[in-house]
Amino acid sequence: MNKLILLVMGVAVLLTLGLYSLPKVVIRNEDRKLTNARTTDPQAAVRDTAVLRTDRSDLHTASSITPKQQGELNQLNSRFAAAGAKQKTAIGEELIQAYRKVSRYDSAARVAETLVQLDPSPASILRAGDQYYEAYGFAVDNEKAASLGEKTRAFYQKALDRNPNLLAAKSNMAMTYVTTQTPMQGIMLLREVLEQEPNNELALFNLGLLSMRSGQYNRAEERFRAILATHPNNAKAQFYLAISLTELGKKEEARQLLGQVKEREKDPTIQAAIKELEKDLH
Repeated sequence: MNKLILLVMGVAVLLTLGLYSLPKVVIRNEDRKLTNARTTDPQAAVRDTAVLRTDRSDLHTASSITPKQQGELNQLNSRFAAAGAKQKTAIGEELIQAYRKVSRYDSAARVAETLVQLDPSPASILRAGDQYYEAYGFAVDNEKAASLGEKTRAFYQKALDRNPNLLAAKSNMAMTYVTTQTPMQGIMLLREVLEQEPNNELALFNLGLLSMRSGQYNRAEERFRAILATHPNNAKAQFYLAISLTELGKKEEARQLLGQVKEREKDPTIQAAIKELEKDLH
């Protein structure tokens, strides 16, 4: 599989929140026994919304901040620091979006954490978890990713303690375990989601990408077909199913799926990858 296709597999992460530049994860069997093996190969890329990342140099480069943007951020920060409790939340929300606009996701997450101190409501806690998860997805190095992943889990766990039915939060949290010393916890969380909601789109997608990452394309095919059974218009599930089918030698069905995706998917990276895949299918 060529580098472009591998990069597009990495881009899958954006379905949930960000790209995951994580060490390679191998899922060995039906029991999902995981083995971590670090790799510096930039072609070993797969992400998941949830999920696996690679070398940031290929997948993401943080945009530089212009003097105007920095000035706006400085002004917002000053307003945020000087605001009273009643105004702080609204200004904080504005500051979060300003940081996200310039790809400073870790700064946005810290603001969201500050707002939790002012408003420890379930919605505020969940938002902080989401912001840290986004920052985790775009972390440049493994040490920073580990720290942001820990923060993500802390906030999501607080939210889940109050409402165990936050399945998206549980699915996202699961992916932060993949590169810890206990990666199986992530798989178990995804299984819990599917036990509660067998057709959960995000959990199925994450497991599908994990299966692709480990070369288990038959398992990936099952996951993506399960998504399309209930969400037939999910173009990205069609795309990853087509990749899986290509690897399994089911080229005619892969061609048909790619034709459908080409008509609906606007992502230029995926469109470029489709062209590369089509070369392999002739």
